[in-house]
Amino acid sequence: MTTPGIARPALRLAAAATLALGLAGLVGCSTAGAPAAPAPAAETNASAEAAFDLTTGNLDTRPHIEAVPEAVAALQESGFTPVQAGKLTVALGGAGAPPTSFFAEDDAQTIIGSDADFASLLAEGLGLEYAPENVAWADWPLGIESGKYDIALTNVGVTEERKELFDFATYRDAVMGFSVAAGSEITEISEPADVSGLRVIVGSGTNQEKFLLDWFDQNEAAGLAPGEAVYYEDSAAGSLALASGRADVSIDPHSLAAFREATLGETRVVGSFNSAYPVNGQVGAVTAKGNGLIEPVALVFSALLSDGTYDEVLERWGQEEEAVTESLINPPGLPKP
Repeated sequence: MTTPGIARPALRLAAAATLALGLAGLVGCSTAGAPAAPAPAAETNASAEAAFDLTTGNLDTRPHIEAVPEAVAALQESGFTPVQAGKLTVALGGAGAPPTSFFAEDDAQTIIGSDADFASLLAEGLGLEYAPENVAWADWPLGIESGKYDIALTNVGVTEERKELFDFATYRDAVMGFSVAAGSEITEISEPADVSGLRVIVGSGTNQEKFLLDWFDQNEAAGLAPGEAVYYEDSAAGSLALASGRADVSIDPHSLAAFREATLGETRVVGSFNSAYPVNGQVGAVTAKGNGLIEPVALVFSALLSDGTYDEVLERWGQEEEAVTESLINPPGLPKP
C-alpha cells in the first residue's frame, strides 16, 4: 500500500507516541479489543517524515464539498431535527489512534484523521455546520440514543446486535491486518497454511481470534502444525515479543498496522482479512434508529464516492485497502454471539 505525501509534512516523536494510545475506537469493528500499537520508537523512520501531517496544518489540505442537493432535500423531508440548530454534531474518538481519529500533535482539542475528514464532509454535504465532539468509545452508544450527538464516526463496525438500536451507513470495509517484524522472512499471509507453526498475537475473545483459531483447525485437519495463539494484556509486551522474535505475527486493525509501517518502520503488513468473519463486515456512520438521518447521510457518501472525494480521503490516510464501492444502509453485520 502506498502512502501519499501531504503538503505539510510534520511527523515528530509526539506522532509516534500517539500510536501507544488506547485503540477503543479502532477496535469497534470487532467483538472486543485488539493488540495495541507498539511502544514509540526512539527515532521516527526518516522516510515517514513526508508521509503524514499530524498537526493542525492537516486541516489546510482536508477535502471539502458543496451541499448535495438530493441529501439536503432528503434531510428536510425526513423530519430530523439536529441537536444544535444548523449544525451536525458528530461524536469522534479524539483519544483513538492514527489514522482514523486522533488529536493533532500540536493541539489536544483538534481531532484529525479519516473519520474526522468524512464527518466534516457529511456536514458540508447536508448543508450543515460541522460540530465535532470528542467522545470515549464506551460513551457513543448512550450519546446517540439520548440525542446528545446526531451521528457517530468512531470506527464502528456493523453488527446485528447494534442494528437493533442504531442505523448504519457504511463507508469502509472492516479490515484486520497481519503484521510481522520488519526483518521477518515472512512475506505473505493469505491462507491457513501461511500461519502453520507460527506464534500469532491476537486479542482474547475477539472475532479475529475466532478467525485465527478456525485457520488453526483447518491446518490441523490438513495434517499441518496448527500454529499458536499468543495473548498479551499489555500492548507494549506484545510489541516487544514481536520485535524480539518471541512471536512471529500480530493481528491489528489494518489501518493502524499500515500507518505504523509507514511511520515507525519497525513492522510490515503481510496480509489482511475482514474482521467480521464469516460475513463481509463494514464500518458505518451511526445514528439513532429510525430518526430519518441515515438516508441523507448515505446520499452524501454516494456523492463522495461518485466525485472522487471518497478516494481522496482514504488515499491521504493510507487506507485504500478499506475502500467500498457503495454506501449501504444497515447491511448484514457481525452475527450475534
